[in-house]
Amino acid sequence: MTRQREKVCDRCQNSAPVLYRAQIDDTERWVFICDACYSDVSQNNPHYIYGGTWKAQKKK
Repeated sequence: MTRQREKVCDRCQNSAPVLYRAQIDDTERWVFICDACYSDVSQNNPHYIYGGTWKAQKKK
């Protein structure tokens, strides 16, 4: 049995079934980033730190 959850990308504000937790600037604030925004913020970014994967469907 799974439960459905919802969260939006902190960059584009679109809802996504999978988001990546990351630090993307010098504020060291953790944000959730969708697949569409991920490559823009992760490549050639000295502030980028991966912090895990969030999934909408989570086993109970």
